[in-house]
Amino acid sequence: MTRRRTNMKKIREVLRLHHELNFKQGEIAQSVKIAQSTVSDYLIRTKKLGLAWPLPEHLDDIALESMCFPFANRPAGKNQFEPDFLHIHNELKRKGVTLQLLWEEYIIAFPQGLRYSRFCDLYREWAKAHKIWMPQQHKAGEKIFVDYAGMTVPIMNTDGTSFEAQIFVASMGASNYTYIEATKSQQLFDWISSHVRMFIFFGGCARCLVPDNLKSGVQLSHRYEPELNQTYLDMARHYGVAIVPARVRAPKDKSKVENAVQNVERQILAKLRNRRFFSLEELNEELSKLLTELNCRPFQELPGSRLSTFEETDKPQLLPLPIAPYAFAEWKTGTIGHNYHINVLDHYYSVHYKYIKQKIDVRITSDTIEVFYKSKRIASHIRSFDKGKYTTNPDHYPPGHKFYANCTPDNLLSEAKKVGGNTENWVKTVLNDPAVYAMQKEKVCMGVLRLSKSYGNSRLDTACKRSAHLGIFSCKSIESMLKNNLEQQPLQEHEEEFVLLQDHEYIRGPNYYT
Repeated sequence: MTRRRTNMKKIREVLRLHHELNFKQGEIAQSVKIAQSTVSDYLIRTKKLGLAWPLPEHLDDIALESMCFPFANRPAGKNQFEPDFLHIHNELKRKGVTLQLLWEEYIIAFPQGLRYSRFCDLYREWAKAHKIWMPQQHKAGEKIFVDYAGMTVPIMNTDGTSFEAQIFVASMGASNYTYIEATKSQQLFDWISSHVRMFIFFGGCARCLVPDNLKSGVQLSHRYEPELNQTYLDMARHYGVAIVPARVRAPKDKSKVENAVQNVERQILAKLRNRRFFSLEELNEELSKLLTELNCRPFQELPGSRLSTFEETDKPQLLPLPIAPYAFAEWKTGTIGHNYHINVLDHYYSVHYKYIKQKIDVRITSDTIEVFYKSKRIASHIRSFDKGKYTTNPDHYPPGHKFYANCTPDNLLSEAKKVGGNTENWVKTVLNDPAVYAMQKEKVCMGVLRLSKSYGNSRLDTACKRSAHLGIFSCKSIESMLKNNLEQQPLQEHEEEFVLLQDHEYIRGPNYYT
């Protein structure tokens, strides 16, 4: 039985519009109501045959079809070297393999065999007859499709309450090998944890994850550039896989997992409809048994099972698992305040002061807090659960704050010792004075030590000696002494009284009357 390849009137119209009216291919496709790729194919074929417009008068439709499609009406059969389409179908699952490559290998073995277009047509017919969706050819080890089943399973608690367990479903693209488990919710922690256990079940990582637009995985849906949840993306980077969410209202993008969900609901969950479960562990144990049966059940249309196909195709192509499984981490964004700390779950963690007012990302695990600025880690702290408290790295202080932060008695004595022995004794005397509040003593010592920057260590040490001899332990007194160059002069009678008077802000002093 012969079969017309196409309406020859359309080829004639394509040639007329192209050669006579100079239409572009897109305009021709729109006018003739065919695909632009078909227009291109027609023009290439007729150009190779030397056909233009107008066509020769003697060239009728039958002759034109015979010239353009010499193999269109050839009957397919073993005498025409019909290819092994099951082998072709399995080979297409391998990375980098195309119909073009398989046809080239076929034509080398059978030089008188089918031409490429007929080869492709027959494969499409075979795939359709075997209920295989041709446009969705999945390479081995390339994709894992993930989603939740629509059906849930009730779990009874010991106190009489119950909750609906969610059923996580994952399916390998090439083999349909399936993984399922029950979780308490579809929230982020359960979503990520299910992926971690899924990778362990498969024994490796596919190159691409295809989730539905669940909020736990996709924060903002977009046809071409969806915004992924940061924790989900962090997990994908840990396993070295990509995430390509299914497009909204594009069922073909997730047909694999939808079929897997349907099989799980019909062949597993439906069998449990009359069972009562009292824990997730009990339910998952039963799901595991039924899942093994599903994966080992022979295909109806194809040889083998999900398990055998997975072992032959997907498993050898999977990426190896990382040394350690992914540790769950939440992410948040924020802005560094003027106190160079960021609030994370009501505890405050420091960041270097130069990032004040900058927007940052925070990665939160059970043990650590990490702060990132433009993907670069700028701070890391051990997680604290003390609400309202501060965790500060001394390296994050501004220069001035660092000095104040280091004003402990030990640090003050250490700095005083660098200035000189007299200064050390002076500071030690002040710090040991029980009549003065501790914080006030530290401020006085800190003020005296800062005078070394203006007057040098030698002069300050001498001034501290004179001040201690006079029994004066005031920062202002030493500063006045240094301003008036009195630290080197011999002690005079009533000098103590003079120094004390100079230290008062309302006393004019003797220089006022000169």
